[in-house]
Amino acid sequence: MALSYKARRRWALVILLVGLPVYILVASVLATWLNPSSFLVTLALYVGLGIVWVLPFKSIFMGIGQADPDAPPEDDAH
Repeated sequence: MALSYKARRRWALVILLVGLPVYILVASVLATWLNPSSFLVTLALYVGLGIVWVLPFKSIFMGIGQADPDAPPEDDAH
């Protein structure tokens, strides 16, 4: 079942305001626990973790910055 534009916007907001800070904490703890010895390995770890979080939510974030496709067209002729 596809989510409506408004539902996707709401979920995107919840993900960014609640889910992302939680993921940042988990990623920081994971990076500290793994304790990579090289700067390049540490950089690759953080870049990888920075990309991985959005993959499950790609369908929710697609088109959020666009105009609402479900809204009635606006009449520009005044």
